Amino acid sequence: MRIAVVDYGSGNLASASRALALAAERLGIAAAVTITADPEAVAQADRIVLPGQGAFADCSAGLAAVSGMRDAIETATAGGTPFLGICVGMQLMAERGLEHAVTAGFGWIKGDVAEMPAPGLRLPQMGWNGLDFTPGAHPLLDGLIPGDHAYFVHSYALVGGAPEQTIATTEYGGPVVAFVASGNRAGTQFHVEKSQEVGIRILMNFLRWTP
Repeated sequence: MRIAVVDYGSGNLASASRALALAAERLGIAAAVTITADPEAVAQADRIVLPGQGAFADCSAGLAAVSGMRDAIETATAGGTPFLGICVGMQLMAERGLEHAVTAGFGWIKGDVAEMPAPGLRLPQMGWNGLDFTPGAHPLLDGLIPGDHAYFVHSYALVGGAPEQTIATTEYGGPVVAFVASGNRAGTQFHVEKSQEVGIRILMNFLRWTP
């Protein structure tokens, strides 16, 4: 299995790669995990992972600056290649980001990425928080139980999304979208690569996912 971790100047590339390699090892899958800024490598991959840290607009600009990368991701995923966005990588799946400016996303999932209201709470949300979901709702949640904790670092979140594309939420001054999926494209607002056993379980599910 060829797993491409997209390098566009943003995200925990090394830790994401290590976590993917561990997930593959646990599954007994012979996997080549490659951190790459080569659109051709992404086009030929069996799995695509898009990490992201920082502001939506900055990450969007960074992705656009890698010639051919956005098109390669669009074409590969339109052809059925499973995709996982992490943190801002997930946010880029939305229609628009509203951080500092209005920035177009991939438009794969409904909604905008806007600052969280979080009344009386500190932003960014930083640390461990429980996941709320319906068991059996999606294959990427297999082996997890509601209340399992994942690691979050963010001040912005998806709003106005489609309920059928939200497979898990968390609570931070109200419900916050934590995990989305649409067809073969999925994304976590939390950092799977920092979420210890919960994150590894999700990555294992992703590697054997056949949407």
